Parts: sequence; structure tokens; C-alpha cells
Amino acid sequence: MTIIHFSDTHLGFNDLDIVNDSGINQREADFYDAFTQVIDAILVIKPDYVIHTGDLFHRPHPSNRAISFCLTQLKRLSVAQIETIIIAGNHSTPRTRSASPILAALRTLDHIHPVFEEAYEKVIFNNINIHCIPHINEEENNLAAIEQCEASVDENKRNIMMLHCSAGAQFMMEEYGERVYPRDKEALFEKMDYVALGHWHGFGSVGKHRNVYYAGSTERTSSGDARNDKGYALITLGDSLDIVFHPIRLRPSHRIRIDAQTSENIFDELRSLASSLEIEGALLTIILDNLSATQSIDIANRDIEACFPSALNVQIQRKFRRSVASAATESVNAASLQEYFGAFLEEQSSTPEEATRLNAKVATLFARYDEVTRDA
Repeated sequence: MTIIHFSDTHLGFNDLDIVNDSGINQREADFYDAFTQVIDAILVIKPDYVIHTGDLFHRPHPSNRAISFCLTQLKRLSVAQIETIIIAGNHSTPRTRSASPILAALRTLDHIHPVFEEAYEKVIFNNINIHCIPHINEEENNLAAIEQCEASVDENKRNIMMLHCSAGAQFMMEEYGERVYPRDKEALFEKMDYVALGHWHGFGSVGKHRNVYYAGSTERTSSGDARNDKGYALITLGDSLDIVFHPIRLRPSHRIRIDAQTSENIFDELRSLASSLEIEGALLTIILDNLSATQSIDIANRDIEACFPSALNVQIQRKFRRSVASAATESVNAASLQEYFGAFLEEQSSTPEEATRLNAKVATLFARYDEVTRDA
């Protein structure tokens, strides 16, 4: 028996003010492309079952485009008669019961089984039971669902458990409505042939459990997600459990850290990295560590971006040396800030000429600030 497990597709997610040739937010389109790649793979592999462990959509009320895209892709599985079970995650669950869950729309498709009622539900097939616990807002109801699941295990059939939650503190996402699976209920995992988890965005097993896995997300929802491998898990249930992760194709993503205190030439280092990494269409995060105030003034964002002309987006983070950061936190009013900063630059500059040059730049910046505030 084969099962494809994927999760956290976050359809409708968008970021960056960049649109593609079709007028769609480029990052939104990336998420659609990742989803399509998984559906394509499913139709080639033709597994016995497909399971999706939550956050199908990025929001409980997705756009018409996200809904239309999702229905079109899932209809491909419906037509192929591939039984597909999808549970709700915290992103796609309304915060109040008065709102209609978007996953209800999936009931219009044959062979697609959405579970979203904030309660335990068992999807029964001839040779396997799928035990579904979608995201549940109330903790008391969440515990009740786990207890119902415990009582519903059929030892004469295969048993799969589907959850969308954090299994242990190391898998917490620090999100609204996040649920943590209770440790005293983990014995239930051993009664299952496979436990499919959603919520955490990296593929991997959980603790000591041989059969408990996160599939991970199919795209990156933040620059902090440095994992380049996104995709789906192919599960084979035979005499033993076999789990193989299959990555899909994503645009490159790199986090580049430069130590400004030890680097001889920051721009030479950036250009060297640009020639050695896959940059075309990439998402880049450039972290400048240990910057001094004088260095920061001399380094313009546009000059950093110019080192990576073919990247889709370059995000720049500046992290100052401790002494600079401490000075920046002191309470000074707007009228005295230029004078205060100018004195600081004189202390930090290696020569009087450098201090004069940098203070001229500071004066220009403050003049622009004054102009903007007057216009506002």
C-alpha cells in the first residue's frame, strides 16, 4: 500500500510587491506552482491514498483565485479516482463557529474527503482507517478528539493518524491558535501504522517515534526558512514501514551572512558569492553583522542589490556592534538626534576628513527627513 503525504501548501500566500507577467503576485504564483508539482507527481505515482495534513490555504477566507486554483487541481485527483483526505490546519480554520469553513467547498468533488468540523472523524476504507484530528480551537474538544481516536483503533486493519499541531516544543511555530500534542497521549502513536503531521514546515521524524513524520511545507513562507528541500513523502506500508522524501523544484533561496568587522571588502565578498551561488530568480537575505555606524552609512542598499542583478528579491538586514546598538537605544528627541549622532561619528571615525564626509551625508539624510515630515 502506498500513500503520498504532503502538507502546509498555504495556497493564496503572497509576499513582496512583485507581480509576474500574468499580473499575479510572484510569490503567490510560486505556491501554486509547488502545489501543481505535487499533484503532477501523484498522478504519475498513482498511490492508493493521498493525505494532506492541514493549512491547504493560507487564510480561512482565501481569494477567489486561490479557491478556483485549488478546486481545479484537486479535480484532477477526483477524476483519477485517487482517494484524498485533507484536514484543516490553524491557518484555514475560522476563529469563530459562525464563519463557514472554506474546506466545505471540497465536498463537491468525488474521492476528496475534507475534515474540518473541529472534531475527530474516521474516514473508513476497506483496508485502512484514516483517523483525522483537524485543528480544533478549544483545548477541551481537542483532548476529547484524541480520546475518541484512542477508542477507535481497529487492530484488524491498517491505521493512519492525521494531525495538525506541534508535537513537542521543538516543533512550535509560535503562531496564533497553535496546538501542542500532549506528551501523555503519545502512546497512541504506537498503535498506528503511520502518524502524519502538519504544521511544522520541515520534513522529518519526531523524537523516538519510528512512524511519526512531518511532511513539511511545499514552499517557504519566510526568509527565516533556510530549508531548500520542500516536497512530499511517499509512504509504503508493507511488512515494514518505508518513508522516502521527494523534493520538488523551487526558486533558489540563500541567507548570506557577512561579518563587517572582519571582512576586508564587503562588496568584493558579495560579488564573489554572487558568482558562486545560483542567483537567477533567487530570494536572498543579506545579513551584515557587526556593522559600525560609519560602515553602515557608507553601504547603500542599492549597491548591495546591484551585486545580485538577476535575483528576484534582496532583503537586507543590518546588525550593529553592541556599542552602537546601546547608543541607538538612548532616549533623545528628534531635534537633538543629528547633533548627537554627529558627535558619535567623530568618535568612531579614523580621521577628521572621514568624520566631515560622513557628517555631510547625515545632514543630507536629516534634511530629507525634515522635508518628508513637513509634507506629511
